[in-house]
Parts: sequence; structure tokens; C-alpha cells
Amino acid sequence: MAQRLNRSSLSHLAGTVQGPAYDPTQLVAGIVHIGIGAFHRAHQAVYVDACLAEGDASWGIVGVSLRSSAMRDALAPQDCLYTLAQRDGSGETLKVIGSVMKVLVAPEDPQSVLAAMSSPQTRIVTLTVTEKAYPRNADGTLDVQDRTVAADLANPDRPTGILGFLTEALARRMADGIPPFTVLSCDNLPANGKTLHGLVTEFATLRDPELGRYIEQNVAFPSSMVDRIVPATTDDDRQRVAQALGVEDAWPVVTEPSCNGWWKTISRWAGPPGNAMASRWWPMSPLSKR
Repeated sequence: MAQRLNRSSLSHLAGTVQGPAYDPTQLVAGIVHIGIGAFHRAHQAVYVDACLAEGDASWGIVGVSLRSSAMRDALAPQDCLYTLAQRDGSGETLKVIGSVMKVLVAPEDPQSVLAAMSSPQTRIVTLTVTEKAYPRNADGTLDVQDRTVAADLANPDRPTGILGFLTEALARRMADGIPPFTVLSCDNLPANGKTLHGLVTEFATLRDPELGRYIEQNVAFPSSMVDRIVPATTDDDRQRVAQALGVEDAWPVVTEPSCNGWWKTISRWAGPPGNAMASRWWPMSPLSKR
């Protein structure tokens, strides 16, 4: 069996492959990302990888899967390292990304997810969970008849949906005197930040009006627009990447060189993003101009 991609095999990568320009073992989790799939690993995690290379190790990512354990099972034996394969007409370049620290599976251990979100070190919670995960009526208001909404309102300390996890983590931070994290939706829906802000506020108000007011007044939900073509990884992709990499990667991501993202400028963040993060990730053109 060929050697697996992991920290110990980084020194065995083919000479044309770029590895992390930092020590992944020294990272501190500053971001929790809910919905860790191919798009996140080809987009946000790549931006964060570039920021980490500039010396700020406080922006490591804890990934969360709301359903399947497949991503955790593929990445855990690799120390959460994976390959970014960028393809265009001139060929393919490979880079090993090290920004993801671990992957949690919410149905298996929701308390670990809440602990990561409630940590004072976590300053941003990002999401790519698809539009269907936002329980809305036709007018954009909260669908209180949604089964996940009803279950999470009845059992706030054992959430299953995004509104339940966000609200419970923010409630714990409020109770412990920890400033709230910024919530950044990267899903493809209009005014995604404003939409999510309204849903979380409505949900929290049903739990506790004081909590609802706290979230409405204190938690930042910037809107975003992100774009990158990321097709599903095939067995042919795995075989080709392994041959070029020199070790096996259970779940590389294949994409195009072009990568776009815009985050609307807001007046408050949960802690300053730092020069490296701000220059590479935050205000990126059109939406930063109100």
C-alpha cells in the first residue's frame, strides 16, 4: 500500500508540490466552518492557508459536518491535510493545504461542536450548508413548522440544525461573558448575511427574548458572494493526484485557478482579523463598497 498523505509524509512529496509554509501543529483554531465540503476546501480554506503562511497562526479551521462522517474519516488519517489540484489548459499544479485542524461530526458529538464554537479563541463561524439548510417561509421569515427548528427549540442544548448550533453557542458565550463570534454565510442566496441574521434572531427570540435582542444588537452577519468551480472528486482524480504527489490522498479537491470572493464591509468584527487576513480575505471589491 502506498504511503498516505500526512504530516510525516510531507518530506516525501514530489519536488513540484508545494506544502504548507508553516507548521500545522502550531495552529490555534480561530474559525469554525459548518459544512466542510469540496467548495470550502477549495475556497475559504485556501485563503486561510495563504494567511497562515504570513505568520499569524491563530486562524486555524475546525470543520464541522452536520450529517456524514465521510470527510472526517477521509481526512483524519491525513492529519486533515489534503491536496488542492488546480487545472487549466496548461496543465495541473498541486498544493497541500494545512489550514484545517480537525473535522467534527455534529450528529456524533454535538457538544464538541458547541465547545469549539463557544471557545474564546473562535472569532468567526462560517457556513456552506446550501440554501436548503435555511428554514424559511416564502416571505423570508423563520419556518417554525420545520422539524429541525422545532426539535432545536425543544432541546436547545442538543442542536441538530444551523440555527440551533449558532444560537446555543452564542447563548453560552453571552452567559460566560465572551464576545460573540462573527457569523459569515458563504451560501448562494441573496443577502445571505442579512437573511441568516433575521433567522437566527427570530429563532433566538422564541427561546429567550433577551437572547434575541442580544444577537440582533451585538452579532455581526456580513453578506458575501463567493465563486469557484469545484467538481466532485473522482477515482481518476485520486489516482492522478497520487501519482504526481508521491503519496495517496483520500480526498483531494480539483478546481480551476480562478477564485473569487467578496465580503461586504461591516462596522464590527469579533476581534480584528489581522493584517494578513484582512488583506487576503475580507474586503474584496464590489460588495465592500456600500
